[in-house]
Amino acid sequence: MRSRGQDWLVDHLKRDGVVAHSDVERALRQTDRAHYVDSGIPLAYIYQAGGLQPADSPLPIGYHETISAPHMHATCLELLRGHLRPGARVLDVGSGSGYLAAAMGLMVGEAGKVIGIEKHPELAAQSVKNVRADHPELLDNGVVELRAGNVLGDVLEGEQEGFDAIHVGAAASSLPDVLVRQLRPGGRMVIPVGPQWEYQVMQCIDKDAAGRVKKHDLMHVRYVPLTKPGESEWEP
Repeated sequence: MRSRGQDWLVDHLKRDGVVAHSDVERALRQTDRAHYVDSGIPLAYIYQAGGLQPADSPLPIGYHETISAPHMHATCLELLRGHLRPGARVLDVGSGSGYLAAAMGLMVGEAGKVIGIEKHPELAAQSVKNVRADHPELLDNGVVELRAGNVLGDVLEGEQEGFDAIHVGAAASSLPDVLVRQLRPGGRMVIPVGPQWEYQVMQCIDKDAAGRVKKHDLMHVRYVPLTKPGESEWEP
């Protein structure tokens, strides 16, 4: 059952102009944030913080990780929406608790495929439980697949088809070639790029039909670092 709190949160994102299109709005309304945060967080805090202000901030999801603020999820969906068409193939890097993978799964539909990669095995396992509690059909129909692994390692070596849309939920020090190669011609990637422990720039990476890549700087953000296998994100 859809939560009134989730609807209220999306209403605020619409009024603020963050959510502009009906397909993004529908996916956000149907993906209840309460299923994807630490179970000990009260519902009132998930949706609202401080009087009538929406709880538009990151929240804990366990394993020293957080779920992105709702406005960032909405922004990324808006940026990628033209590539989240029914039947599209999507990669979610740093899929965390599974929220954005589920929302994108609703957008690409039964003919589509969303692969989420999370480097913490325990969190990857928990994300499967989260999606099953919210939208079990996405898992049962094979639309969403959540894996443990590191995209800067060898987890993508078996992927030959590429992706129409790639979302990266951690900041890379430079644009990773492995992800650019996985982007299909005509595809788009949204990724924060910049130094660790400072503000980064959210970049939109477009690959045209000839395979040429164009980069567009969008906004300043602050994300945890995208780390290589064996590298700790807690070492500035």
